[in-house]
Amino acid sequence: MQHHLLQRPLDVATNSERDTSPKVIVPVSLAWHQKLAGLLIYLVLRLVGLTCRIRFQDNSQLPKDFKGPVIFAIWHNRLALTPFIWHRYCRKNFHQDTISSFVSASKDGGILVEVLRRFQMQSVRGSSSRRGRQALLEAARAIEKGSHMAITPDGPRGPRYLVQHGVISLASVTGSPIIPVRLHLPGKISLKSWDRFQIPLPLSNCRCEILPGFFVGKDISDEERDSLVKNLQDQLGTD
Repeated sequence: MQHHLLQRPLDVATNSERDTSPKVIVPVSLAWHQKLAGLLIYLVLRLVGLTCRIRFQDNSQLPKDFKGPVIFAIWHNRLALTPFIWHRYCRKNFHQDTISSFVSASKDGGILVEVLRRFQMQSVRGSSSRRGRQALLEAARAIEKGSHMAITPDGPRGPRYLVQHGVISLASVTGSPIIPVRLHLPGKISLKSWDRFQIPLPLSNCRCEILPGFFVGKDISDEERDSLVKNLQDQLGTD
């Protein structure tokens, strides 16, 4: 990957333009009580995650000679167990040792950043509605440096189970394959949030399917893009 990461597919400004543009949005810093909330969420997730049994099925089917970063796609409401999926399996089997995740630039997103930091996972701040172009550029740079990327293609505001185009754009620009991750969690509590966020019950069993990865061309048509979006939605499912 060379300078094509910084070209027009992301439709972003140069470094100097971004530094002076009034459109640049800086993610909100956390107050002490928000950092405390992040710590408490981390401790709860760690306690629950340590008691859960995760069974992995790897059908990623990447070329044997491919050693580069990948883009993991998982629904927003399955985020609770992603640190354990990363540390127990993906970190050991997908060559690169670091992973970054798209996180909203909001205050709530800042709390998630604190949680991920404690799980030794990096973050890229932004979404389609806030700081989107900057975040895509930062994500491309993280991939260029060798970091995997984790994306919730229906986040951060939904609609639930509807893939947005950002994940396709990132794969097109970077050349990294998209790998859908489908998580089946029978024992769970579903919150009354827009995504029906799933919290695993202690001692629960879950099945993690790592589905066939696919590459995205650099000059795809709108029809091809829509087809890839539908394909990813179908792979991730809704159960």
